[in-house]
Amino acid sequence: MIKKLRLKMIGVSMLSLLLVLGAVLLLANVINYREVIADADLTLSILTENQGTFPESYEEWGKRAFLDSEELSYETRFFYVLLNDDGDAVLTSTDQIAAIDQHAAEEYAVDVYASGNTKGFTDVYRYLTTETDEGTLIIFLDCNRSISNAKRLALISVCVSIGGLGIVFFLLLILSEKVIAPFAENYEKQKRFITDAGHELKTPLAVIAADTEVLEMDLEENEWLADIKAQIVRLTELTNDLIVLSRMEEQNDSSAQMEEIDFSALAAETGDSFQMMAAAQKKDLYCEIEPEIRIHGDEKALRRLVSILLDNACKYSETSGEILLKLKKGKHQIQLSVYNTTPDIKKESLPHLFDRFYRTDKSRNSQTGGYGLGLSIAASTVAAHKGKITATTEDGKSLLITAVFPV
Repeated sequence: MIKKLRLKMIGVSMLSLLLVLGAVLLLANVINYREVIADADLTLSILTENQGTFPESYEEWGKRAFLDSEELSYETRFFYVLLNDDGDAVLTSTDQIAAIDQHAAEEYAVDVYASGNTKGFTDVYRYLTTETDEGTLIIFLDCNRSISNAKRLALISVCVSIGGLGIVFFLLLILSEKVIAPFAENYEKQKRFITDAGHELKTPLAVIAADTEVLEMDLEENEWLADIKAQIVRLTELTNDLIVLSRMEEQNDSSAQMEEIDFSALAAETGDSFQMMAAAQKKDLYCEIEPEIRIHGDEKALRRLVSILLDNACKYSETSGEILLKLKKGKHQIQLSVYNTTPDIKKESLPHLFDRFYRTDKSRNSQTGGYGLGLSIAASTVAAHKGKITATTEDGKSLLITAVFPV
């Protein structure tokens, strides 16, 4: 349990960091890319206002701080094409760029003119179109360097983030053990206390039971002695259940107890043993068990599991109710299920059925004889066999508990 808690803490921390870091990276790179586009559009607007040239005096530009450089006109690579109303090039300038010749420039311009877009990207060139008295002027700005820088920044930020995640994961592996240590210690103390207290309770219960037997011989049987004996039985069962649950968690059902067993025969035998109990309570118990289903597990624990589920079904089904024990094998899993009708069960109570001492009967009366530990033991048994147990109800008038084991 502590190991799972530690892994969950590391998983949640890493997922949270990944989401936050991913959002920050996405936002930063989107903003950077939008800045590249905004700067390109601003440069294009200046060129458009001046018919494909920069103003002679940079003080006249007055657009944004990034433009206050006398070197900008020499650093900027651009070309433009003037098209007539028929879409034919009448004027082409490639003086400010070496990578594009007149023919290539005119092809770019014709494609943009045919698309009908006023601005956008074609390859690494940002373009802007404007209507003049002579025709349609299309100016192309080379953004290759800016786009490459944006891509390089994105790649570096992703690599740095991955490295940071790796470092954080390594630190969490080291520090999480220290963070969990106090909880693990308290949890171990709690389990040891339950086990030790259970063993200590056995002796006085045995003494009380023996003294009751002596009194019964001297005073003959009466309702008071019968009640004492009944409560001794209840306390003994509760103590044994607590010890079993604590031992399972301490040992985690050691693999030394695991062996190849005939699950079908085990379930059938356990089901047959409950037939008389169900009949006495006027309840119908049916068994649908596929033959020759074998499983690697603890025979004693699995037999206890089937008994707990059937006992729970018998206790909480109404008179003349129906109980169904099923065992079947699929391609990848073995499924054990117990279905029973019940007077009433709320769906919101289902997630808590496997909690210790939880009972749907809030009054916690002793009519059913349960303590709320049986299904906790069942859940621990299934978990020890690498399986999963669930409780469902379709109509609030029945309960289906399903344990799934890997093949």
